[in-house]
Amino acid sequence: MPALFPAHWIFVMTSLLAVLIDGSIYASWLFLVAAGLTVIYGVMRILNMAHGSFYAIGAYSAASLVGWYFNNGIGPAWISYLLLIGAALVAGLIVGVILERGLLRLMYGRDEILMVIITYALLLILEDTMKIVWGVNPYFAYQPYSELGRTSFGLLKVSNYDLSLVGVSAVIGLVLWGLLERTNTGKVLRAVIHDREIAVAMGVNVRLMFTITFVIGTILGALAGALTAPAISVVPGIGIEVIVLAFAVVVIGGLGSIGGAAVGALLVGLSRAAAVHYAPEFELFVIYGVMSLVLAFRPEGLFGRTLARKI
Repeated sequence: MPALFPAHWIFVMTSLLAVLIDGSIYASWLFLVAAGLTVIYGVMRILNMAHGSFYAIGAYSAASLVGWYFNNGIGPAWISYLLLIGAALVAGLIVGVILERGLLRLMYGRDEILMVIITYALLLILEDTMKIVWGVNPYFAYQPYSELGRTSFGLLKVSNYDLSLVGVSAVIGLVLWGLLERTNTGKVLRAVIHDREIAVAMGVNVRLMFTITFVIGTILGALAGALTAPAISVVPGIGIEVIVLAFAVVVIGGLGSIGGAAVGALLVGLSRAAAVHYAPEFELFVIYGVMSLVLAFRPEGLFGRTLARKI
């Protein structure tokens, strides 16, 4: 009987390690998805329902480009990682500029509920547009995922591509924090966030700041999709699935807070991983259970701030 204890403890520690690794990977993906959404809301006060479509556009663009690259045997595999990032940057930049200058700029100053309806309409339009451009058949870009191999953690084997997402999300989080806290542009953005009217009176080009912010948010959404494309089958509807999770994360952390989005993603990621390993029947419920629990005690989210109402 005593000989069973070491094996039991090995199993327990392996299980806890699996929860920690799986939760961290899932949390990093959630943060990548939610970062652009929280940036746009933080500056522009637009709850962007179309953010899931930016994710899908990035995924389709990356999968198309990477698939073409490998099917034609053009060059070494490591270039495919640059193609993933490049596809997201180009797609996010084009879509962001067109939508902000062509539509959203005409709607600034309107009621927030109206903006939700407008961005939801954009979501539907972009979903149909993607079906016209890419069709309804799945796209695959698995080569960058498999090229990196796996790493062993005791009895566990984890994809190095998944582990790299943790590093990428950390870098993006630090870059966003540095942009907002350590640059002149960040100071101007914080001034716009704090009081848009005073910022205009002080000579700040608020419309330009809005364009920059929206494009950054669009690129972040497209980047999340592009980096996810090698791990999934890119099919119609992936953007709609993602937007619900992104909203859950930013609501938990506090709308408009980058730090809150990171903490919210970590809470959701670890909770979901624990549910998958110990109570699989609660996997779908646990995300919304965490959100409900947080909102019951902090309606504005963990890092959200209550804004004074202007009269």
